[in-house]
Amino acid sequence: MWTLLLVLLICVPLLYILWSGIQGGTSSRRDAEILKEFRARMEKLKNTYQSQDPRLWRKARVSLEKRLNSSHVHLEPAILLLTAGQEAEKALRCLSNEIANAFASSQNATTISIDGVDKAVLDSDIVKLEVDTELSSGFSEGKKVAVVHRFESLPAGSTLIFYKYCDHENAAFKDVALVLTVLLDEQSLRKGLTFQEVEEKVRDFLWAKFTSSDVPSSYNGMDTDKLSGLWSRISHLVLPVWPEKGLPLEGCT
Repeated sequence: MWTLLLVLLICVPLLYILWSGIQGGTSSRRDAEILKEFRARMEKLKNTYQSQDPRLWRKARVSLEKRLNSSHVHLEPAILLLTAGQEAEKALRCLSNEIANAFASSQNATTISIDGVDKAVLDSDIVKLEVDTELSSGFSEGKKVAVVHRFESLPAGSTLIFYKYCDHENAAFKDVALVLTVLLDEQSLRKGLTFQEVEEKVRDFLWAKFTSSDVPSSYNGMDTDKLSGLWSRISHLVLPVWPEKGLPLEGCT
């Protein structure tokens, strides 16, 4: 009897260690495959969108790759905010879709797509509920990334729902990515602008857009303090997008 107990005490931990090692090895190989696929897709995009700043690819890739390692504890989602002037509207939409698809497809997942223009004239509370439902249900079903096109067109108060999804510590889903786009009013962004200057432009634009006294009643619910808190959550990485010629139709819908 005692001999059997001794054997069990020795064998069970050894079997657990062996099983954990096998599982860890499988997970590591899977992570390596996902990372390889993602990098290949991003390299293909880089070759297609040749007018973009090289730093866009480097910064976006580093941010997103952190969410592709399942052995790491994810404390917050990856947040990318892409912005452009009017002349690069198509490039902004295409590239945001393509980056999101690269991230999702490498994990055999799909994306959530939300368009602020479609919700611009709706009541803020209704839009807030719709966005919450779309994000919550999509991520719960295993989708890995959400693209929110034309963030600036959402009713201002509705954007406060992104506190829930973009918080530094208490985001509802931490192993996902959100790609937000902001189309500025100005015709073009100067390529000589630093990334910090681009970030400041987007911040000032959203401040004017969301806190102006002449916005429609559906934009109720926002003030400067709330917007400051929102901005701190969504401005982790603000990247400019430049115009491109001969863009592919795929990824632009």
